Amino acid sequence: MMIMKTYKKIYNFFIGAVVACVIWSCDDDFLEKNPLDSLSSETFWQTEDHVVTGLAGVYATLTENYLGYERVYFECLSDNAANALPNFEQRFLYEMTIGALSAVSGGALNNMFLQPYKAVTACNYFLANADNALEDPLLTESDLEVYKAEVRFVRALAYFDVVQLWGDAPLYVGFPDNLDEMVVPKSSSADIYQLIEDDLNFAIANLPDVPYSGHAVKGSAQGLLGRVLLTQEKWDEAANVLKEVIDGGKFQLADSYKDIFLKGGQANPSVNTEILFSTKYSMNNVHRVDPVPAGIYLELGQQYYLQPFADLADVYQMSNGDDPSSTSLPSENYQNRDPRLDMTIKLPNESWPNDVPIFSSSTGFVMEKYVDLDVMPLTSEDAFESDNDFVHLRYADILLMYAEAKNEANGPDASVYEAIDEVRGRTGVNMPAVDRGAFADQGSLREFIRNERRVELALEGLRYFDLKRWKIAQSELDGMPTTNGNIMVFKDHFYKLPFPQAELDSNPELVQNDGY
Repeated sequence: MMIMKTYKKIYNFFIGAVVACVIWSCDDDFLEKNPLDSLSSETFWQTEDHVVTGLAGVYATLTENYLGYERVYFECLSDNAANALPNFEQRFLYEMTIGALSAVSGGALNNMFLQPYKAVTACNYFLANADNALEDPLLTESDLEVYKAEVRFVRALAYFDVVQLWGDAPLYVGFPDNLDEMVVPKSSSADIYQLIEDDLNFAIANLPDVPYSGHAVKGSAQGLLGRVLLTQEKWDEAANVLKEVIDGGKFQLADSYKDIFLKGGQANPSVNTEILFSTKYSMNNVHRVDPVPAGIYLELGQQYYLQPFADLADVYQMSNGDDPSSTSLPSENYQNRDPRLDMTIKLPNESWPNDVPIFSSSTGFVMEKYVDLDVMPLTSEDAFESDNDFVHLRYADILLMYAEAKNEANGPDASVYEAIDEVRGRTGVNMPAVDRGAFADQGSLREFIRNERRVELALEGLRYFDLKRWKIAQSELDGMPTTNGNIMVFKDHFYKLPFPQAELDSNPELVQNDGY
């Protein structure tokens, strides 16, 4: 009953903008004047301030589960990492990778399904009511269009998860008048993609063309649309929209690769210029305090819930561009590798500062990306320290998606190599340019780009989706050794996840995906 419960909760409690005032808090004066049992659309959606509060509620749906920092756990469904130690909030994730994937998997599967629909519901509620605030003379129609564009961007982001994970799925565009309106059959993936593209094109037309600073901007929508088009193999269209981001000049690579993922760096203009969109956290809006205090530092930097595979570490080139299997450079214990390796994964025999305790890892590796060692070690009482923003989209990804789209559309050209070289040549990384002679044809360059994506974007929650859209998830994952002496299982029907049984029970119009 997950979507049902979500819509019912919002239908009963969000009327009167509890989307912002109850779940994500609002100013005490408003609640004193409008007790919870008297909140209604007549008392709330009347001013621009109310719209801004409602917008904050929409953004707040991105702070939980797989739309927030826990998105890194998608890596545990790929060949990049294992969920070697169970995380109660995302339980049964490991079991999903060894073949125990069904409608009753629960845990992580339920969260993957529920969170996007929570965001969609909040977006639909906002869009159904925001026009009422035009009675406020201080709110112009053009300003309201910007607010709506931000919300439609968030809705597109949420539905993009749905269609990538489930394919055909329930599609809700308006806010329901009653719960019966939520009992709907699956819409086609084509229809869902069309809504996503419509939302993003609206966002592109109405969002400000400025650098990102916390709210979605034109470049955010262009970048996400590029990813959406790439996933559908609309190569030319993807390349065109991604080139607009590149030519727009609002974004550039950060001076420090490591600092992109740390709060201190994210506040630095020379670093933030790479970020096109992120889930924002602050000391007043931490990663997670319920049901237990947690967050990136505790889960990944101390408890090691996510443990990278050697399979990931081994794909990093030598610092001179050589393949590790045939190099003249000393290579024991991963020395002389691409510098991004040491900024992503704690290497064997590497010491961490501040007497950070080092526990054993089933894979031999633990995650370093997103972990600020300067604030370690932490205890559960220090969860408020985990306030890193989670980066959904950054400029390096734009460049690599552009290179992929151009290569798939027409094969290699100068712009493809230049985009890859720009990523590899970042300050502090300084990897050599692509060897034009060795990677002169479409097929060899395709493999180079795919490996470059794996390295540059490692442990950022993208690898699972890349493997699926390239249609190589089964060949890469099925039979791969994982922890506890098990092997990964990826059957052909795993390209689409099963709908949770509770949702099937509450929506008789919904038909389970094939194979489950």
